[in-house]
Order: sequence, then structure tokens, then C-alpha cells
Amino acid sequence: MGSKDIISKSIFQRLVRDFAIYLFDLPIEEVELLDTEKQRIEDRRADLVARVKDTSGQIFILHIEIQNANDPLMPKRMLRYLADLLLAYLDMPVRQYLVYIGKDGLRMPSGLNLLQLSYHYQTIDMHTVDAQTLLSRDSPDAWVLAVLGDFKDSPADEFVNQILSRLVQRLNEEPPRLREYVSMLEILATNRDFSVNIREQLDMLTIDFEKLPTYQMGMEKGIERGIEKGIEKGKQEGKQEGKLEGKLEGKLEGKLEGAHAQAVEIAKRLLDKGMEISQVAALTDLTVAEVQTLTTPPNA
Repeated sequence: MGSKDIISKSIFQRLVRDFAIYLFDLPIEEVELLDTEKQRIEDRRADLVARVKDTSGQIFILHIEIQNANDPLMPKRMLRYLADLLLAYLDMPVRQYLVYIGKDGLRMPSGLNLLQLSYHYQTIDMHTVDAQTLLSRDSPDAWVLAVLGDFKDSPADEFVNQILSRLVQRLNEEPPRLREYVSMLEILATNRDFSVNIREQLDMLTIDFEKLPTYQMGMEKGIERGIEKGIEKGKQEGKQEGKLEGKLEGKLEGKLEGAHAQAVEIAKRLLDKGMEISQVAALTDLTVAEVQTLTTPPNA
């Protein structure tokens, strides 16, 4: 899974929940990520371990290993993890899953048959999971998991673009959630054998800002304010034609004001996504100087 130190706990909690629901068919309701660093002195930590509660109220330990290569010792490693978990959580049942995402076909057994015991865990081979099926669900979580599945004949960059397009369309009004899902996508994509720059794919997406509800609302408010200014101007001049002229001028002024205000909001979102100042200026028609002011702290 790579370094866990730079990944937020909330993202790993979501990954546990998503694996459980969309891959293991476990109706998980609550997830509490558990620390596995103290299981052994040497670095033999399990990938994902959580205390979970399903919709029936049953509480158990869920252990998920994500493997990107065939390891003949995997069954023994899983048995060692099981022993550690059983000792650490004496009264808790443990369920173990191995999610295989390697390039080569799965060749590892899913357990051990020894003279002393018979031991097995469930294996999910992502080669057999149809990515398009996950993408067809009405859930951003399933869309992100689709990056681990089988793309069939779709090129990797096109499929990743489909995932990002759906995330942007659904979550563009919620930048924090969009960032979280993109981070999840990046984490999972590191385990795939393709060279797709997700951040570049995200930046290349074309968003029709004028169709966004916030843009329309900004335009309407700007027009209303402009009309009010125009009417007031006409009243002050004391002429009926002045009122009409003011109304027309105000409408134009209001449109410009509303468009500018919305451009500023869009610029803030694009900056929030990490886009360069020059790119933001080109997309929003703001000047580079105007965009730069948006990056200056309020008390600076």
C-alpha cells in the first residue's frame, strides 16, 4: 500500500468500508481503524485492520491485505497476522480478506492444509472484477474502486478520465470531498501497472462553469443588483427615460458584476485543486494579478 504516514486516517477508513461493501458484500455500518504498529517489534504490519459493525449489529475485526505480486509465503503471513489479531482482540471474531491487484494472474493459494490445522481466508482477484460494473454504480466510492478492476479493452487513461469526469460532475460543488476522492484514486492507482498522471487528467477536464448552479445564481443576483442601481439612477435624474436607460445600464452592469464574482469563486476552487495561477487566469478571464490576490492570506 505504500507509506501510510502521509495518508489521512479518514481515507483509510473509507477504503475499508468500500472494500467491505463493494468487494466483500459485507453490509458495514461503522468503521474504526486500528493501529497495528505494536503487533510485533519488527515491521510486520497488516495493511488495513479495523473494528467494524455491520447493519445487523455484529462487531468484528476486519483484516484486509492488498497484494500486487504472487507471494508463495502469503498463506503463512496471513496466518501470522491472524494469530496477532486473535491475541490482541481476545473476544473479537476476525475476518480476513486478500485483495490481489498484481499484473500477473493470481497463483497464490488462499489458505493452508496442515496436519495440525486447516486454515483459509477469502481472496478477491481484481482481474476478475469488471471495472465497468463498479463505474455503473451510483456511488463515487465504487467509481474510485473501479481503478483496481479489469478495464477490458478500454485504455487506462480513458478509463481514469471517465472516473474523474464523474467525480467532478458529482462533487465540483464540494471541493473538500472531491479532493478526498481524488486522493483515494491516486492511492489505489499506484498499485496498477500504468503510467497515468491523475492530477494532469483532472486539470485537463473541461468544466462548463456557466451551467453550474452557483454561476446562474451569481448572474441572477448581479442582474437584480444592477437593475436596482439603474432604477435609482433614473429616479435621481427625475426623468422617465433616465429610469429606462438606468435600468438597461444596470442590467449590463449587474451581469458583469455577477460574472466577475462567479469568476473569482471558480478561480478559488481551481487554486484549491492546485492549478497554476496562469492557468486559472486563462480559464476565468481574470488577470494574473487578480488571481494572485486570491492566494494572499486575509491578514497578510
